[in-house]
Amino acid sequence: GREFGKLLAEQIVGHRTGNQTKNTRSQTTGTRHRPMKHSESLKERIVQNLQHFSPLPHTGEDLKRAAVTIVIASHEETASFLLTRRAPRLSAHGGQWALPGGRLDPGETVVEAALRELKEEIGVASHEIEMLGVLDDYPTRSGYLIAPVILWAPMVLSPRLNPNEVASLHYIPLSELDREDGVEFLSIPESDRPVIRINFLENNVHAPTAALIHQFHEVALQGRETRVAHLEQPVWAWK
Repeated sequence: GREFGKLLAEQIVGHRTGNQTKNTRSQTTGTRHRPMKHSESLKERIVQNLQHFSPLPHTGEDLKRAAVTIVIASHEETASFLLTRRAPRLSAHGGQWALPGGRLDPGETVVEAALRELKEEIGVASHEIEMLGVLDDYPTRSGYLIAPVILWAPMVLSPRLNPNEVASLHYIPLSELDREDGVEFLSIPESDRPVIRINFLENNVHAPTAALIHQFHEVALQGRETRVAHLEQPVWAWK
């Protein structure tokens, strides 16, 4: 959604593309990993890892509930996750980057909100994807409680972008998350909590989005019980 997008829009440098689907190519020097194939064996591994993981709910007192989607889809047979660039005309963080997602409407569940936002933003309907699981709730400095919903697209998608909200859609290979320089934890004087930054392709992204992507990689792909609610956002994202 438009209002919630300002929380997820992150300052990822580069790739000012048009209103179209793009597969962004790497120009970084970090150690590369062989692309993961979008396959049933990958799906089964993710499902098994999620079955052994117990998401931690958050009380969410005085926080507005929201949901985002981490969609695993095929692009040229490579397993990728979907990232959008927000429409430049939006008043809040136009032209920046985000996972599809938004605030829960009254009476909605987390999954219902995630599926609705996915359809509204990039035209992917519920019958085109499968629900695999959820990760920990992540409380933001700006007063939201974000629930990440992991979805699997069994077939190649044909996204239909909403130009009022989304300028472009990008497929980020899951193998980018295995880079040796893929995640950084930074110190800032304003907080004693580590600030997380995810690096992929020639871009970088901070929390909250970085925290959600990091936990997805750790839990769903690597099978490690990693928590991220303690990870800090950069100061410019506190508002």
